[in-house]
Amino acid sequence: MSRKNKNISLRGFGLTFMFMFIVLFIFIISIFLAWFIIVFLVYTGLYTPPATGDPDSGGAVLFIAYFGSVTVLVSIFASLIFSRIPLAPIREVIQASEELATGNFSVRINLKGPKELKKLNKSFNHMAEELGSLEMLRSDFINNFSHEFKTPIVSLRGYAKVLKKRNLSDVERTEYLDIIINESERLADLATNVLQLSKIESQAIITEKTSFNLTEQIRTIIVLLDSKWSAKNISFQFNSTEFMVNANEDMLSQVWINLLDNAIKFSRSDSEITIDVDSKGGQIGVSIHNNGPAIDVNQQKYIFDKFYQGDASHASPGNGLGLSIAHKIVVLHNGIIRVAQSDDTGTTFEVLLPLD
Repeated sequence: MSRKNKNISLRGFGLTFMFMFIVLFIFIISIFLAWFIIVFLVYTGLYTPPATGDPDSGGAVLFIAYFGSVTVLVSIFASLIFSRIPLAPIREVIQASEELATGNFSVRINLKGPKELKKLNKSFNHMAEELGSLEMLRSDFINNFSHEFKTPIVSLRGYAKVLKKRNLSDVERTEYLDIIINESERLADLATNVLQLSKIESQAIITEKTSFNLTEQIRTIIVLLDSKWSAKNISFQFNSTEFMVNANEDMLSQVWINLLDNAIKFSRSDSEITIDVDSKGGQIGVSIHNNGPAIDVNQQKYIFDKFYQGDASHASPGNGLGLSIAHKIVVLHNGIIRVAQSDDTGTTFEVLLPLD
């Protein structure tokens, strides 16, 4: 028997031993009580055992049958009483599960006993904690989506009403039209990102893979975002040799666009963004560092969630979908994306992709 199968076979030994002990205990108690009842009845004269010396009387058979009947009845009552002991943890789990079903994710259980019950206790409480976190994320998702979707619509409606006024100057009219255009583009970007994320989430594997120069792709993205980093006078330090990868070129392009766009957005003016590309342990590592504000440790757990933004006021541009899309794409490529470092010196995002 292999080590793994042996561990599996022994995993339920503690719980099995407990139930075996309870059954044996009930059986012994039942026999003892049955014998005590019969002795008591004989002693008080309420029952006279049949004669067992005469082989034709069948007294021994009748006595055994009587004793067996009493034992069975006592066993039934004893089982009804003592069976509640091993079933108590199960009832506690059932009651807690019903609480979870009603939406009370703060419920916890406290099982004591064999190792298996302790594992069940730990697993259930961990599940309840995770469900509570998911419920919180779901609520945040709805709130953030409503905010991101409603804000541009309200702006469009408001400025459209203002444009109906005839006493506006040409400068004001042009300013309001520019705002309407920007809000329309923002709404279109939101719809595009939601559709793109929905498409990516429905994919299980990537079929359209080609071999291309990853280093050149990142250079192209930097040039593509020229207007954004030039406006803040940001420079780049790009450390890389030429790396070829076999992946979906369009999808990976979206990853670098989202990561670099974030790096530019949170970088200070007149600063520098550092990009390092190298190979490590059969993987290609791409790290992008900016000197922007640090990301709180608690926020790092949620930055790849849909519509999550560290800025609760939503003052920063964006809709919280960029990192979520990047995460889905990297995972589809069997890679890893993470916050490698975030402190007073800045933040570094790292992407690890398999070389094959």
